[in-house]
Amino acid sequence: MALAAIPAAAQTAVALRLGSGQALRLGSGQAPRGALPRTDDGKPDLSGVWQVLNTAAWDIQDHQAALGVPAGQGVVAGNDIPYQPWALARKQENLKNRRTADPETKCFLPGIPRITYMPYPFHVVQTPAQVSILYEYLHATRNVFMNVEHLPGSIEWFMGDSRGRWDGDTLVVDVKDFTDQTWLDRAGNFHSEALHLVERYTLVSPDHIEYEVTVEDPKVFTRSWKMSMPLYRRKERNVRILEYECYAYVHEEEARRRAVPPR
Repeated sequence: MALAAIPAAAQTAVALRLGSGQALRLGSGQAPRGALPRTDDGKPDLSGVWQVLNTAAWDIQDHQAALGVPAGQGVVAGNDIPYQPWALARKQENLKNRRTADPETKCFLPGIPRITYMPYPFHVVQTPAQVSILYEYLHATRNVFMNVEHLPGSIEWFMGDSRGRWDGDTLVVDVKDFTDQTWLDRAGNFHSEALHLVERYTLVSPDHIEYEVTVEDPKVFTRSWKMSMPLYRRKERNVRILEYECYAYVHEEEARRRAVPPR
C-alpha cells in the first residue's frame, strides 16, 4: 500500500485501516511546537471556552443506553475501577438510589474531576501566576495557583485545593482537600475525603486539549487509576459561558408542583 505524505501539522492521531483490520497510527497526536498558540511567557495558551464531547457525566465506564442515558464508551483506562470490596457494594447501592442519592440532584457543586466532563462549557483564563477555570454550571470558579505548595493541614472543599506547575508544555495540577459529598458520575461512582488527583492538560492542537487525571483514594480504591479524554475548543462566534442556576430551577419546579391547578 502506498501512503501519501502527511504534513507534520496534520499528523494529529491519523489512523489508516489496513486490510487485516490492524490500525496504522501516524504521528504522535501533538502539533509541532510552533503550531501551538502561546502566551507571552512561552507557555501553551489554554485560554478560551472548552467542552467535552462524551457521555462520562452519565457513567465514566462503558455503558448501554437507558431512558435518559445515552450509550457511551468509557474514559477509564482499561475500563476498570479498582474498588475495595466494600466500596464496590456501596457503588452498586448508589446506582440503585441515584435519582435521589446523587449529590447533583441536590445542586451541590459537582467537584473535580466531574465538573470537567459535565455537559456544560467552561472558560479558562491563564496568567503566569494563576490559571482560573470559570464553569457554566452553578457559576463555579476554580483557581489553580502556580508554583506554590498546598497549605498545611487539611480542609474539606467540594472543588478541592488546586496547585499547578508546568511540565514542559503540559499543565500539571495537583488537587487535594476534598469533601466526600461528591460523586464521579451519575452511575454512583464515588470517593472519600482522601481523594487526591493529578490532572494533566496538554494542548495537542490549537483547538484540542488532551486531559488526563490520575485518581488516588486509599480509603476507596486498591490502587491509583486514570481517566483521559479530549477537550474541544468552542468555536462559535462570540462564544461565552452562560448560566445554569440549578437551585433556581429546582425552586421553580417545586413551586410549579405546589401550585393549585386552575378551575
